[in-house]
Amino acid sequence: MLGWFKKKLKKSEPAPALEPQLESVPEVAAPLPGGEAVEEAPEPAPVAGAAAPAEPEPAEPGQAAVLPEEKAAALAEPEEPTKTEPVPKPEILPPPVAEPKTSKGGLFRRLQERLAKTRDSLVARLDSLFLGKKVIDPELFDDLEEILITADLGVRTVHDLLAHARARVKRDQLSDPLALKQVLQEKIEGYLMGADRDASLVMPKSGPFVIMVVGVNGVGKTTTIGKLANKFKSAGQSVLLVAADTFRAAAIDQLKVWGQRVGVEVVAQKPGADPSAVVFDGLDHALNRAFDVIIIDTAGRLHTKVNLMEEVKKIRRVIGKKIEAAPHEVLLVLDATTGQNSLAQARQFHETVGVSGLALTKLDGTAKGGIVVNICHELEIPIRFIGIGEQMDDLRDFDPREFVNALFAKNGLGGER
Repeated sequence: MLGWFKKKLKKSEPAPALEPQLESVPEVAAPLPGGEAVEEAPEPAPVAGAAAPAEPEPAEPGQAAVLPEEKAAALAEPEEPTKTEPVPKPEILPPPVAEPKTSKGGLFRRLQERLAKTRDSLVARLDSLFLGKKVIDPELFDDLEEILITADLGVRTVHDLLAHARARVKRDQLSDPLALKQVLQEKIEGYLMGADRDASLVMPKSGPFVIMVVGVNGVGKTTTIGKLANKFKSAGQSVLLVAADTFRAAAIDQLKVWGQRVGVEVVAQKPGADPSAVVFDGLDHALNRAFDVIIIDTAGRLHTKVNLMEEVKKIRRVIGKKIEAAPHEVLLVLDATTGQNSLAQARQFHETVGVSGLALTKLDGTAKGGIVVNICHELEIPIRFIGIGEQMDDLRDFDPREFVNALFAKNGLGGER
C-alpha cells in the first residue's frame, strides 16, 4: 500500500525585536591635564529668512526617529511589492460519505430482494408449472421452453439447458417435476461457474492496475466507475480516475462529482479534447504519483459505428505503449434491462477491444435477469460486478453460487445452499 506523507512545514523564525533607543546624554567636556575644561564652540545663530531645520518627529518606543523629509518621501514614492507568480490553488476533495456497514447476511438478503422481478418472472412461473404437473411429459417441456426464453436466457442457451434436462430425466428416470427444477438450477449454476475467472490472474506483478471501462451511453458506465473507485479505496488502494469521455461535457462533470464524493483524484481536460491525449497525460501523472489503481472512462460508443469503435482501439493502443501489458482489465458495462441487445453489444466490443470482464447494471429493475446466464454461456466472459441499486455498495462482486441461491430462494426468503 502507498502511504501518504504529510510535509512538515518549517515555522518561520520571528524577526528580532529592535533594541530600544537609549536617551542621549549630554557629553561633558573632558578636563585637560591642567584641570581646565575645554569650552564647546557656540552654535551659529540662525540666518534671517532661512528655514529652520526640521525637528525629527518623536518616535514610538523601540523605533528610530524619522525626519519629516524621509516620511514625505516614503509617502510620495511607496515601494512596489515584490511580484510573485500566482500559485494555482489545488482542488481539495472532501472525504467520502460514510456508508452504513452491512453484514454478509444482510447483503445476501438485499440481493434476494433486488432480484425479485427476475425471480417472479422465472422461478415463480417454474414453481407454478411444476406444481400443476404430476408427471414429466412433452407438454411440460414445451411450457418450460416458453418460460425460459421469455426470461431472456436466449434460444441457444435454452435449447442446451432443455437437452441436458431431458438427458437427466431419461438417465435417472425422474418422474417428479420438482426434481426437474433442481436439475435446471444446477445446470444454470454450471453455466455461471464455467465463465467465472479469478480476477487476481489479471493483476500486474508491479506498477498500477489499469482498468479501461467501455460501454454505450446510458448503461450507467460513469456511475459504475464511481462505485468501483469506492471499492478500491475502501480496500486501502490509491485510485486515479481519467475522464477520457471528452465528447460529452456532462460525462466529465459527472465523473468529477463521483471523484469528489468518493474522495479520489480525477484527471480531466476541456470537452472536445483528444481522448487519447487525455489518457496519455493521465497515465503520465499516475506514474509520477505512483497510484495503485487507474480507472479510465471512455466515451460511450454505439457498437454499430465502426469509426467510433476505432477510437476505442486507439485508446487501448496508447495505454499499452505507456504501460506494458496494460490495460490489465477491459471492463464492459451492460444494462441488464436491454436484454438480448446487451448480448450483441458484448459480442461486438469483445471482437474490437477484447473484453475481459463484465459489469451488469440495473439488474434490480428488470424481470429478464436470465441475460446473466445467456452471456456467460455464449461468450464465456466472466461477470465481475452486478449493480442492484443506487447505494454506494450496491455494486456487488458477482458470485455465481450466491446469485443462483438468491434467484431460486423460496419466496425470496431462502438461504444459501
